[in-house]
Amino acid sequence: MADATPLPHEIRPDGGSEHWDVNEVVEAEWVDDTTPFERVYAIVRRAYEPASAGEIAERARVSPTTARKHLRTLESAGEVATSQDGQTTQYRRSETAIVTENAQSLLAEQTPDEIAAGIADMKAQIQEWREKYDVDSPEEFARELEIDDADTNHGGLLREWQTTRRNLALAQAALAIGEASQTGHLTGSETDYDGDGSTSTIV
Repeated sequence: MADATPLPHEIRPDGGSEHWDVNEVVEAEWVDDTTPFERVYAIVRRAYEPASAGEIAERARVSPTTARKHLRTLESAGEVATSQDGQTTQYRRSETAIVTENAQSLLAEQTPDEIAAGIADMKAQIQEWREKYDVDSPEEFARELEIDDADTNHGGLLREWQTTRRNLALAQAALAIGEASQTGHLTGSETDYDGDGSTSTIV
């Protein structure tokens, strides 16, 4: 995940003028030491909830026009996803960017062989659940058993299945990124049933 350390402009004074002065100094240094693009990118990396270009511009200490220009660049690069709130375009970190960042973190913690072993274990576990309950996905499992209480045993299994499926996708992405770093391109064409009623190609 992204570093939880607050950005300089996010450091809040605790009420004293001395702390406010420190905050202003740190923010000024942040502006002096970074480009407008770097500040917009730093803000949008933490924008898991939609925010307008104006809001991002204010936090990044740039003009709304500059923010929109850099946000368009980041959207083209797949780092930013957009949505509409009336006439206002909202921006947030894209799911692809989040998965890629998490996959890279996983690669830093585990070797490709360890990740591959984990993938095999998770696939085996998911297959066991499918065969035991005669369903293909956790959503179908919930519908068949009419699960409406997350505190029940079946509710706990539902959450575990969904988490395992997410972790499997993350591990597959990490393995693909690791392979790409070695070969210079993404490879692999194994088709995997991803558990939600559709198929996806592992790259």
